[in-house]
Amino acid sequence: MDAYFTLVLAGLVLVLFLFVRMTKGERRQAPGPFALPVIGNLHQVNKHAPFKTFMEWSKQYGPVITVYMGLQRVVVLVGFETVKEALVDQAEDFSGRAPVPFVYKATRGYGIVISNGERWRQMRRFTLTTLRDFGMGRKKMESWIQEESKHLVDLLRENKSAPFDPSFFLSRAVSNVICALVFGQRFSYKDAQLLSLLQTINGSVTFLSSPSGQLYNLFPRLMNHLPGYHKRIFNELEKLHDFCMKKIMEHQETLNPDDPRDYIDCFLMRLNEEKNLPSTEFHHDNLASSVLDLFLGGTETTSSTLRYTLMMLIKYPHIQDKMQKEIDDVIGQTRSPTMEDRKSLPFTNAVIHEAQRFLDITPISVPHYSTSDIIFKGYIIPKGTVILPLLHSVLRSEDHWDSPWTFNPNHFLDKNGNFNPNPAFIPFSSGKRACVGEPLARMELFLFVVTLLQHFTFSSPEGPDSVDISPEFSSFGNIPRKYELVATPR
Repeated sequence: MDAYFTLVLAGLVLVLFLFVRMTKGERRQAPGPFALPVIGNLHQVNKHAPFKTFMEWSKQYGPVITVYMGLQRVVVLVGFETVKEALVDQAEDFSGRAPVPFVYKATRGYGIVISNGERWRQMRRFTLTTLRDFGMGRKKMESWIQEESKHLVDLLRENKSAPFDPSFFLSRAVSNVICALVFGQRFSYKDAQLLSLLQTINGSVTFLSSPSGQLYNLFPRLMNHLPGYHKRIFNELEKLHDFCMKKIMEHQETLNPDDPRDYIDCFLMRLNEEKNLPSTEFHHDNLASSVLDLFLGGTETTSSTLRYTLMMLIKYPHIQDKMQKEIDDVIGQTRSPTMEDRKSLPFTNAVIHEAQRFLDITPISVPHYSTSDIIFKGYIIPKGTVILPLLHSVLRSEDHWDSPWTFNPNHFLDKNGNFNPNPAFIPFSSGKRACVGEPLARMELFLFVVTLLQHFTFSSPEGPDSVDISPEFSSFGNIPRKYELVATPR
């Protein structure tokens, strides 16, 4: 009897201890589904589209959810108000970037995308300033894109209306724009090395969004000791890194501090200025990884969005017809479009925005990270937590879009047909970690799409109904499916 009483008393003391501990902090962690040892909630997550599982859990646990992906604690932020409060209202707290193993290994932890602290602040500030100085979002860049658009039109004309996969047609044009900024040159569309590099970029992004890529990011140490496609991807990325280093060395040999040609020149000048500072972040490791970040990020997301936009115009030919009529009435078929024309092309502008919203290219955003304890909405997010601002939940919010699951350009038009921006349109994310190339991407999407529609009508060899607009992979990114189109000269 005494033993029984002692056990009951010990149990009550333990419960009281746990209760006190919870009220002092543990209780304040965001709720979430019960997690198993070692694997956490992995067995419950849709491996083909993890964000769909997170959306379902938010209905039960609210807009801030704690889940465990293996041993890694993850906090998921759901809904426009929650994501905005984190990324904008508490921007500094949420400015950390998670050390995504695949990206970390590819960049060695240097550069813009994956770095944190002073390294990230210096690299981002320098990159934004330098790209603006070389015309990002301005007239100089507009003329480069106009010129590149003409090369793309010529390339499509050479195809003589034969069906083709547009993937690398578009990525070569987009890549040349970022190459002008970073390397100070464009490459011939027949350049075999450029095509090989673009294939590496496409393969890397596709792998990152596949179940195999998710597995690598969850168990990198194990995967590094196992054979698989990831080994090939890293070998190809090493070639991409070597290409960037080769360009850097060429620039170093021909550098003229009185006449910087591009991003690399400006970085090398800063590197020389600070070469005697032990704490400088301006060194070759950061330069190589920053160039890799810009080359990869400035190519794949924009070219994928362009490819998806053309897919939607093939799927909905009446929308393509309406865009072409608007473009013909405002610009005609000979003059190159300018960004100033965007004000006079509200329907065209709305379609491009809707394609970005509907593609939802980074549904979970690039993961953020708590570099210290964060207090958010009454919860504590402990240091070392991966944070996923669910951009999918914003771009498909039923509170901010009339028909979020339908491709509907009217989402960006008022009752008079004027372009109407929506605050929930954040495909480039928001806050301190928003995409540094957003102004460039917006300009490219508008100028390339308008130019292409001036010169071609796009269709599918098997008709609109054959076009499958669902993603090939949905995880880190939504990857559009490969398809063939016919570009018929107008």
